[in-house]
Amino acid sequence: MKRRTFLQGAAAAALIGPAATRPASAQASNELLKFVPQANLSALDPVWTTATVTNNHGYYVFDMLYGADENLKPQPQMAEGHEVSADGKTWKIRLREGLTFHDGTPVKGVDCAASLKRWTQRDPYGQLLGRAVEEWNAPDDRTVEIKLKRPFPMMLDCLAKSDQPPVIMPERLAKTDANTAVTEMVGSGPYRFIPSGFVSGSRVVYEKFDGYKPRSEPPSRNAGGKVAHFKRIEWQILPDPATASAALTQGEIDWWERPLADLQPMLAGNKQIKQEIIDKAGRGAIIRLNHLQPPFNNPKVRAAVRMAVKQEDHMRATQGDDTTLWQTCRSLWWRGTPYYDGEQEDLMPQSLEKAKAALKESGYNGEKVVIINPTDFPDIGPLGEVTFELLKALGMNVEMAASDWGTVVQRRGSREPVEKGGWSIFHTTGSATSWGNPAMSTLVRGQGEKGWFGWWKSDKAEELAEAWLYAPDETAQRASAKALARLALEEVATIPLGQFVSRTAYRSDLTGMLSGSAPYPYGLKRV
Repeated sequence: MKRRTFLQGAAAAALIGPAATRPASAQASNELLKFVPQANLSALDPVWTTATVTNNHGYYVFDMLYGADENLKPQPQMAEGHEVSADGKTWKIRLREGLTFHDGTPVKGVDCAASLKRWTQRDPYGQLLGRAVEEWNAPDDRTVEIKLKRPFPMMLDCLAKSDQPPVIMPERLAKTDANTAVTEMVGSGPYRFIPSGFVSGSRVVYEKFDGYKPRSEPPSRNAGGKVAHFKRIEWQILPDPATASAALTQGEIDWWERPLADLQPMLAGNKQIKQEIIDKAGRGAIIRLNHLQPPFNNPKVRAAVRMAVKQEDHMRATQGDDTTLWQTCRSLWWRGTPYYDGEQEDLMPQSLEKAKAALKESGYNGEKVVIINPTDFPDIGPLGEVTFELLKALGMNVEMAASDWGTVVQRRGSREPVEKGGWSIFHTTGSATSWGNPAMSTLVRGQGEKGWFGWWKSDKAEELAEAWLYAPDETAQRASAKALARLALEEVATIPLGQFVSRTAYRSDLTGMLSGSAPYPYGLKRV
């Protein structure tokens, strides 16, 4: 609470400082937009990492064959259209004319085939598709062909995935091993990444790509005409909320993606600032545990932690006391998503006493638990602080490894023991929509070492995900989804910590803000 009170005081001092007038140089045109993202951009490849900030960066640089609109319906994007063979085992996707990469080379079918193949090696939905693919082909420059071993009933939903989508890059880059991050950013999206303007921890620069040909339809989430109105967009990395608040108030920045909840009332009092919830489904907060190393390779130890978690403590620490902005959700299907089926109170009793008894019976022998936790991410850092205190109260040997978010993103990829730089727990948040079904959600998939950080292994979970995908009807899909979420929470693949929505804040002279799970740059302009 002292931390939050301090931030309120610091921001209040900033707000009553100089008059909140917009600098004349930034006032009159669509030349420049200054944006403060939720966190530092440390990894650039949106296929290699699931970091939300990298996903958001990807929407500037890259485009996709299909995009999901505001209703999550697949729409052609780079694709002109497609045809499917009578047996459902061959898809031919035709590209729109005139698509060009930022390096001046034309987008070809071989680029698309290579990009899709690489994506299916990393993404959970893509991995399901990859299992069904017999061959990726490009019969001509404007066609990509997917030959399947069996029909894939949700092909368009997969290719139009709303978060961590299958972005298209040149074949030479797409041939990079899927476990190695691409560092050269060449896409065909509405904005070019400017390497000379990139300073991790300080600034990211994008410039409008004049060779981009937007579709004629209105923009809608990831679909439609992605018109770049601003000639240049600069990301300013400002991890201190008081500094970001003052900058927005004084017109030094245009848009702050995710203001701290405690600062929202003060921002609301400024008529030159608008606040809006653009992601209506909200975000889930989670604990992710390392299943490869002690003590969480022991399912009984994992279960003890799950039993102890009281979600309200985590939510109040990060989102404040305004309960209209957050809610508990003791399920791995989030509230408001298609498969949410009530609270799993028996698995998450929120009882420290029951958890202590379970830990005593688990065989836990004092092994060190290392929490890797960011100091520069207000939506995530306090989650780790609450968990740290909880595990101490539970009687565990726990250590906090505090760092910047970029270091957390890098370190969570380590599979080493904690004594060799590994980890036991990290926390993060993610779109409730993108964690909303068995194909997309990394939280419930059991791919083991081929899966998401934490590496939960469950053949049964993978069988249920495939059963959902190939289910004959909605009733069967729902049954598979219900069983999968229950299994994943029983075995503690992930521990949910609650669900919240955020109000983004921007200067009132901006218009065209799109709804969705990301701060999309296209369609936005100054009036």
